[in-house]
Amino acid sequence: MIRTPQPHLPVVAQTHPGRRGKKNEDRYGVFSYLGGPDGSTPVLLAVLADGIGGHRAGEVAAEMAVEHIGRYAEESDGIVPERVLEEAIEAASNAIYERAQSHPAEQGMGSTCACAWIAGSRLYTATVGDSRIYLLRGSYVQQISIDHTWVQEALEQDLIKPEQVAGHPNLHAIRRYLGSPTPPQVDFRLRLTDQQGAIQAVQNQGLALQADDVVLLCSDGLSDLVKAEEMLAAFRRNRRVEGAARELIDLANERGGHDNITLIAISVPAEAVAEAGVTTPVPARRGGTARSLAAGCLGAALLLIALAALVGGLWRLQEIRAGQETATPTKMITLVAPGVQATLRSPTPDLTPLPSQTGSAPAATRPAGQATITPWPTNTPDGDL
Repeated sequence: MIRTPQPHLPVVAQTHPGRRGKKNEDRYGVFSYLGGPDGSTPVLLAVLADGIGGHRAGEVAAEMAVEHIGRYAEESDGIVPERVLEEAIEAASNAIYERAQSHPAEQGMGSTCACAWIAGSRLYTATVGDSRIYLLRGSYVQQISIDHTWVQEALEQDLIKPEQVAGHPNLHAIRRYLGSPTPPQVDFRLRLTDQQGAIQAVQNQGLALQADDVVLLCSDGLSDLVKAEEMLAAFRRNRRVEGAARELIDLANERGGHDNITLIAISVPAEAVAEAGVTTPVPARRGGTARSLAAGCLGAALLLIALAALVGGLWRLQEIRAGQETATPTKMITLVAPGVQATLRSPTPDLTPLPSQTGSAPAATRPAGQATITPWPTNTPDGDL
């Protein structure tokens, strides 16, 4: 594993406690290294964690999530990003739960997490909770992660309508979180359209990023108050990513700033795509799926046919045409990426044990391999559960 002092892609990370006087329970980390079979593939790992539990030390859980995921990734071989992320998140969840059991003042703490792993120009994601990941590409913006909330499950089961989401009492009833008695199921769906099913969304892992793409991770303090289209507009309006990030945080605060606001923006310059060897970008349509490479392949086939006609005559040209088949896109190549090093860090929290309190968090139990089923509020003000 080869550590590097800086990530190979430009990264901006900003956080703000919001305007409700709530302590900042959001934490983030950006880790950078070289990996791959020959140790030359640049890899960036961004982790955003939103502590939950109000006065039950949510910031401690979020800090532990970032620390443990980063450390586990660093110590792994990194050959399969999804496997590393799954094991790292489960290890972090167990560590949070075990600490909570041994520190009475911290019992009930937990955290969400959103992870973006970029090997060269290939994107892998993993999430637990309602911290989100967006992809901004040209005039296209898509939430590529899926919230693990009661409201999201109700929408998927047609129990409520989209117009009922705003202001719903269970809007922040979270269904999966780090720190639960049984590790949460890690979500690897990378959904390029709202209509994509789970199988296709998982198969999107290793998505080839394009020049000028932005991968945006954020806590619900931003996504609650700022629409996806407004996020896109801010990045298209500002030449500097820092300016767009600040504009979005300011906008969330102008609309109430009811929760901590944190974002990590990873931009993809053209030179990074060229260095990664992706010479023919595959743009996403508004519908969210990649355009086929058939047009380019067909052009090459026609050129070969023309050359054959000049050499072999008309009869040979006809024979070739009769035997032609439709070209299909090349399968994505998964890059390998061992190693990790922190390059950007959120402010270190005060880990002084909090005062003991009566009562305990509701037990969150689930069958093995399933999502945590006990709802948990993710934006509870200090002193409330």
